[in-house]
Amino acid sequence: MIIKDLGLTHYNDIYQAMQSFTDHRTTESEDEFWVTEHYPVFTQGLAGKQEHILQLSDIPIVPTDRGGQITYHGPKQLVFYPLLYIKKHRLSPRPLVSLLEKTAIQVLADLNIESYAKSDAPGIYVQHNDEEEKKISSLGLRIRKGCCYHGLSLNIDMDLTPFSYINPCGYQGLKMINVSDLNKNFDINMIKSKFIEYFVVSFNELVEQSPRRTHASE
Repeated sequence: MIIKDLGLTHYNDIYQAMQSFTDHRTTESEDEFWVTEHYPVFTQGLAGKQEHILQLSDIPIVPTDRGGQITYHGPKQLVFYPLLYIKKHRLSPRPLVSLLEKTAIQVLADLNIESYAKSDAPGIYVQHNDEEEKKISSLGLRIRKGCCYHGLSLNIDMDLTPFSYINPCGYQGLKMINVSDLNKNFDINMIKSKFIEYFVVSFNELVEQSPRRTHASE
């Protein structure tokens, strides 16, 4: 798997690059894993409803082909994009979603942050001050031509204000939180490297466990 750290990027550039990569790749193309931060942008999923935009601002709203509703990306939020040929690896989308969630939970555990996934609402959540559920990570994928793109975002130390302009991921009243709110001693480069390490190891294990063809003619 080729790992690319793209730094701070414009969302549209990466979105178009993901689509192009997926359109032109073959079964021989290596999978890639991109890590980036985006300039401020709202991204709207295929199921996106206008009612979840509560306040307009100078932050652009970009329609996308991923699943889900609207979310926000900005500097000091890490975004992880797995560009994988899941058909070749005989993987379905659900295990991949679970793998991304599991990876985020592992990384947060290294920071002494207890977090969890929810079966009815993709992403990662924490109990803040043991009394209020808040979301720390959002997730949305697109499967096309047997390949996946888009991915998972993890709030590190970003300005959370723009989340108040929307119903994040389509949930009214949902509040967001940063890693920095829960652990001041975070290292963004450590978070990056740990996420990549855990994801690649677990992905390879998942591929090894996937069903294999038993006949060469299949």
